[in-house]
Parts: sequence; C-alpha cells; structure tokens
Amino acid sequence: MLNAADYQPPRWLRNPHLQSMLASSRVRLRRGQQLLAGTGATTTELMLDGGDGVRLQAWHSRLPGVVPVGMALLLHGWEGSAESSYMRMTAAHMLQNGFEVVRLNFRDHGNTHHLNPGIFHSCRIEEVVNAAGDIAARFPMLPLVAAGYSLGGNFVLRLALHAPAAGVPLRHVASVCPVLDPAVTMDSIERGPVMYDWYFRRKWTGSLRRKRTLFPELADCDDTVLKLDIRALTGWLVDRHTDFASLQDYFDGYSIAGQKLARLQVPADILMAQDDPVIPFATFDQWQLPTHAHLQIARWGGHCGFIENLRGDGFSERWVAQQLVAAIQR
Repeated sequence: MLNAADYQPPRWLRNPHLQSMLASSRVRLRRGQQLLAGTGATTTELMLDGGDGVRLQAWHSRLPGVVPVGMALLLHGWEGSAESSYMRMTAAHMLQNGFEVVRLNFRDHGNTHHLNPGIFHSCRIEEVVNAAGDIAARFPMLPLVAAGYSLGGNFVLRLALHAPAAGVPLRHVASVCPVLDPAVTMDSIERGPVMYDWYFRRKWTGSLRRKRTLFPELADCDDTVLKLDIRALTGWLVDRHTDFASLQDYFDGYSIAGQKLARLQVPADILMAQDDPVIPFATFDQWQLPTHAHLQIARWGGHCGFIENLRGDGFSERWVAQQLVAAIQR
C-alpha cells in the first residue's frame, strides 16, 4: 500500500507553487486524456437526480466485458470539472482495478450552467448526497466508494458524514487536500502569490458570465460585481444568493475543521501536503477525526499536485485508487 512517505519527487519538483501550477497544466490535461483513453473504457452521460428538481451531469465509464467489483464516484475541485486531469487519471486507475467510475460535475461546472437556475455555492451538499443516492440506486450490486480533490475533498468528507442518515450505502472515501476551514483558505489565497487569486477569480467570473447569459434574471451579476476581489465577490454571492446571514456563517456552513467530522461513520483516508500553499498545514493541528479516518501527510505536493515526472503522472491519483481498492477487498 502506498503511503504519503512514498512520495519522493525529483528535486526540481519540490517547489509547492510549481507543483500547484503544473497540476492544472496542459501537460497534465493531455496525460489524463491519454490514460483514460488508453483503458479502452466506454463513457456515457448520466443525468443524476439532485433532489428538488436539481439535475447534475455525470460521466459513467466502464470496461466492456469486465465484471466490475465496485463503483467509484469522483468529485472535482472548485471550478474544475469531470474532465480535469486528476479526475481522468483517477478514473483510469480505478478502471484498471476493475471498477466502474462516475465523474460528477457539480452545479455550474463543466458545461452544465444551463441545467439549474440557482448559482453554485459550497454549501449545496444535499444535491451531491442525493446524486450519490441516485448512483447507488442505479447500480445496486456494486459497492460504492468515493473520492474528491480540494473542494471536492471537502465535499466527499461531508458526503460521508451525511450518507448514513440519507440511506446512501457508501463504503469508503478518499480525500486529497480537502478545504478544512474556508475562512483560513480565503486568507491564504489573499496573502499568497497573486497567481492564486488571479486563477480562481478568472475561472469563477467566467463561470458567472456564462450563468448570467443563460439566466437573465441574474441581472445583479453585472460587470461591476465581476470586478470585485474574491472576498467581496463571495460576500455578494452570500448576500444575494444564499440564506446565510454573513460571510462567516457561510464559511462555517461547509467547514470541516475542528470537531465537524467527529460523528463520521464512513471510513476515510485523507492525503495532505505539508507545503500546500492554499490549504495551510497549520489548520490540521486541531483537526479531530474518528479512529476510522486516517490522515497521511506528505512532505511535498503543493495543492493537489503530487506530480512525479515530466509526463505529469500523479502520486495522489495512484494513492486514491489503492485506498479505495483496498477498502472493497477488506
């Protein structure tokens, strides 16, 4: 079994900012496309029930002629998508281990802005839980596991927290660089190198422009709003498009820091990089996890990087696959 100490990147890949930037590079995107295509899997679209009329798009991949051993649900990060490199790479590894895979697009991610009128925000956990339940109902004979990266890592741990009460038969989850305390992450983005603020704000404002074009009732999302910095833009979202009383209330709504996961019943494995420039390592000091949730800490990796070589191969995708495969074999 791989563990965090096994990640030993070459010296030129030990810079956390280089790792974080390369994570979303074209090299990684091409590598993900190559690995998934190389499995020979067939992929079809699923439209999942998120409850209350919400529809979430997903992509279901399977190997023809292979009797599957389980189903893996994969969740991407903020402003990523089902086509992100780490989603495709993880899918390829899971398929090679006999799983079928569903790569979910959160609301307003990928090319799904037209499906639902309301804007995505990070507290929309209920629709992800409902979508997971829909997958379990469609494939009742396949043990269900799940994994997520960054905000998707946060979502997958909250999915595990809510799954038992919702009747979702989730067996195990794996989380990579999960957002713990969103307020701390916001501070980290604001105080860190300007490229992080630029990257996230550029992708988010582009998404909001697409949403505004499709739903003219979002007239309050004008160009003045889209020029706000990331904190002010998040404040606008909370004030205009959620029921939260304040920005801090919104952050608390999806925080998993401190004791928030103390009642977790579904076993979980979590991978974190000590040098993550987006999710500060110090925020893990006071994290209280049950005995069946295991945190592994790598010395290097940046934010959802863990890149191993010039091809863009990733340690975290292999690590996720091994944790989930082992969970089904126990």
